[in-house]
Amino acid sequence: MSGIRVSVVAVQGSAPREEGAAMLVRGDGTEGTIGGGALEWEAMRIARQMLADGAGYAERRFPLGPALGQCCGGAVVLRFEAVEDLERPRGADLWVWGAGHVGRAIVGVMAPLPHVAITWADTGPARFPGDVPEGVETITAADLPRLMAHAPVHAHHLILTYSHEIDLALCHAALTRGFASCGLIGSATKWARFRARLGALGHSDAEISRIACPIGDPSLGKHPQAIAVGVAGRLVKEHLHKESAVKPIHRGKATRT
Repeated sequence: MSGIRVSVVAVQGSAPREEGAAMLVRGDGTEGTIGGGALEWEAMRIARQMLADGAGYAERRFPLGPALGQCCGGAVVLRFEAVEDLERPRGADLWVWGAGHVGRAIVGVMAPLPHVAITWADTGPARFPGDVPEGVETITAADLPRLMAHAPVHAHHLILTYSHEIDLALCHAALTRGFASCGLIGSATKWARFRARLGALGHSDAEISRIACPIGDPSLGKHPQAIAVGVAGRLVKEHLHKESAVKPIHRGKATRT
């Protein structure tokens, strides 16, 4: 066996992580986290002992205060299982349109989150960095608005391409397709013009108002990393934190034309 998967299967009261959090413990390292400092160290100790003994399954309950001296005050049940790999849950679908400075910063911030499955689209492979984060699917399409029809209707979208015309066409395509949330990079002036043009294309004010522009938190400034932090915070708080699913994330990169 390759390692021991440690999963949080039950939580009572206050605890470091939620049910479903998991980590993989190998003899020479770990992947993922169940949080909690002392809890995680004890879980690692148990898992490595299981590896040494050749054991394949165990389940333990930990009162965090009495057993581990933690101040959370709750209790956690952990399951230990022998596995080859750590299957991560597929999270909410996030489509990032554009691989410029802001797109790269946003993907860099969002990719490590376990409850987000990112699809990253732009018009050519050269627009993407050479070190795309693991688990992010890249798609190239000469006509990005046409690609919108392939996005799930429950997906979240961030539109930030190099072209205002492409941005507008993507907004039109998103409103036609349907979405869970949609953010557009730009100024108040850009958004006012887009609202007028989207209205002329037949979209109602209520529909158009579902698109958030400008994205992020303007008080953080206009540096790409600052925009990324603001966008990520808003997405996690308002949408993504509640959308964990159970399907494994597609790991790897794809290129389509």
